[in-house]
Amino acid sequence: MSWWYDWGSRPDTALPANAAAQAGMDFVPMLWNASYDATSIVNTIKANGIKYLLVLNEPNLVDQADMTPAQAAAAWPGYEAVAAATGVKIVGPAITWGTMPGYSDPVVWLDAFIAAYQAANGGRSPQIDYLAFHWYDYGLASQLDRLAKYGKKFWVTEMANWHLGDGTAQIDSSAKQQAQMTDMVHTCETRADVFRYAWFTGRMNSGDPHFTSLFATDPGQLTDLGKLYLTLPFSGS
Repeated sequence: MSWWYDWGSRPDTALPANAAAQAGMDFVPMLWNASYDATSIVNTIKANGIKYLLVLNEPNLVDQADMTPAQAAAAWPGYEAVAAATGVKIVGPAITWGTMPGYSDPVVWLDAFIAAYQAANGGRSPQIDYLAFHWYDYGLASQLDRLAKYGKKFWVTEMANWHLGDGTAQIDSSAKQQAQMTDMVHTCETRADVFRYAWFTGRMNSGDPHFTSLFATDPGQLTDLGKLYLTLPFSGS
């Protein structure tokens, strides 16, 4: 593992100040929605040599960032201003299939977002250095194929398989999740358009119905899935 994020602009306060150096991992801050202190995030980025900035977590989910394409287009110049002041690359929006009426399809949302931004900015397209994507089912490769038309490299910042409800396709055992992890990692490692990816999740302390935890509830103990993850190919990006 070479990087981590926690859906916030700073590492968890329980971590030591030098946690990134100790672990040899880059911390990637996220601006989860349009509510943030620009001066504070610029100072944080500069002080820590941060190279990438995640923005907008699942905007087309009404229980996540919950932003229409027009709202996201209005917020985007703020992210661009942070990038201009610091040199960070913008990674986002972190899109997926969602629950927003009319915009559940990530392609429909992205098309409308880009059109709204262009209309408000003299035809200029938004700065998107990498496109983030989340996926919790079969067919990761085909989903990325749908998004390839935007010409951006991907960060698959959340992935696992939570498929439910139709017999043998349901993920109801560790063995089935291990097979899905092997397939998803293979997809990410063999596609030239995937720059980074992250499994979700590290640990679920309140139950793990989909068998996705890398760590057991006992501190420092890997699950069988976590042990598998360490054996799979890793390009080191």
